[in-house]
Amino acid sequence: MERGLGLHDLACRRGGRLLFRGLGLALPRGHLLHVRGANGAGKTSLLRLICGLLEPDAGEVRWDGVPTRTQRDELHRRLVYVGHAAATKDDLTALENLRAAAALAGHPCTDAAALAALADAGLARRERAPVRILSQGQRRRVALARLALSRDAPLWVLDEPFTALDRAAAVWLQALVAGHARGGGVVVLTSHQEVTFDADLPQQELAL
Repeated sequence: MERGLGLHDLACRRGGRLLFRGLGLALPRGHLLHVRGANGAGKTSLLRLICGLLEPDAGEVRWDGVPTRTQRDELHRRLVYVGHAAATKDDLTALENLRAAAALAGHPCTDAAALAALADAGLARRERAPVRILSQGQRRRVALARLALSRDAPLWVLDEPFTALDRAAAVWLQALVAGHARGGGVVVLTSHQEVTFDADLPQQELAL
């Protein structure tokens, strides 16, 4: 049986414009996919198709050989999607934002688990600060701290996760992503930055 993520003859049209068609690939468990392309090429649309947030104009997305349209609720419990925007609430603290995001995604967590994830993301002593006073990079870390809470979710879909991160945070994220793939997960990400993973990590590139 097919294990992992499969894209089968996908087509996507947005605003009357065809972004791509005939797109197909197999991404087994333990692999990373780096999606590249110019702005407007369809990178974010592809990620949203994978997550079931958009319907393809043709073809289908499969997880473990089963079309995702037939297992949406189960898939949403098994994936983590971090979009391009940090999507944090200014009036909530970093801790409150992380707990709310986790609960909304169907992965509720305790204060202790959220505090540990924020510390892992380099936000120790900023956990109870209102997000409105945090820098853009720190806001991004709040959003990405969900990954530290979601090591058991087999599919991570990350849209420009390295945006606004300083070097230390980028190194942390690279290690987290590589560790997830090496542990048998599947990671799909886009990035305008040059991000290099170790050559022994199974990975593919897709140009749109």
